[in-house]
Amino acid sequence: MKCQVSAAVRGMLLLVVFAVAVSCGKSQSSGSPTAQGNLAVDLGGGVTMDFVLIRPGNFTMGSDKGSSDEKPARKVTITKPFYLGKFEVTQEQWQAVMGSNPSNFKGAKNPVDTVNWEDCLTFVRKLGEKVPGYTFRLPTEAEWEYACRAGSSSEYCYGDDTGGLGDYAWYSNNSGSKTHTVGEKKPNTWGLYDMHGNVYEWCQDWYGNYSTNAETDPVGPSSGSNRVLRGGSWSRNASTCRSAIRYNFNPSNRFYIYGLRVVVVVR
Repeated sequence: MKCQVSAAVRGMLLLVVFAVAVSCGKSQSSGSPTAQGNLAVDLGGGVTMDFVLIRPGNFTMGSDKGSSDEKPARKVTITKPFYLGKFEVTQEQWQAVMGSNPSNFKGAKNPVDTVNWEDCLTFVRKLGEKVPGYTFRLPTEAEWEYACRAGSSSEYCYGDDTGGLGDYAWYSNNSGSKTHTVGEKKPNTWGLYDMHGNVYEWCQDWYGNYSTNAETDPVGPSSGSNRVLRGGSWSRNASTCRSAIRYNFNPSNRFYIYGLRVVVVVR
């Protein structure tokens, strides 16, 4: 015997489904996101920013084989999940938020370049105003290296062989002396692109010496004169694109090898 459903009942069911859908849509767009899968943020005009969920864990930060400021290698624990940009911030994303494009190498999908640390702080502030309820910031140096390594302990996210770097990075050997569209190379194990090469990425921290002890959620020195950049660039050789390599510069300095990647805070 077939069950007959009246038009009135069908209408009530549709209203319930619609109400649930609207409720779910509101919950997804109000307040900072929870740690549930990856995230896309709408900037309007067809421009979005994609973020990858980075879960807590520990890793060996630094390198005892690298430069003096990469030492000592020590255990660092990240206790809180966070979202990190799947790609470097692009010129169309910067334009959507800031209303301008300072880049030397023009291209909507290329990483924004020629930005200083102070410009980046203005960007994340305005990004928060554009997407109410979300908290954006630059990654700490520890968060950046943790995400770059993606569980690896090698010189690069994929291993130690410099011969493989061209599969993951735009650097001096293959860039043609310019930036390139984000996401054209292979991602690391956690799905992050261009962590090696393309543009250096500003981090939150003041530049300083590492602690000799294990650390939990380090945020760098309380003061300093230079801020940290990570990841290497299109203009540098393979050794300067390593996961542990550190670079630093005055936060007011702009250069066409400087860009950024953004964190969304998880509530």
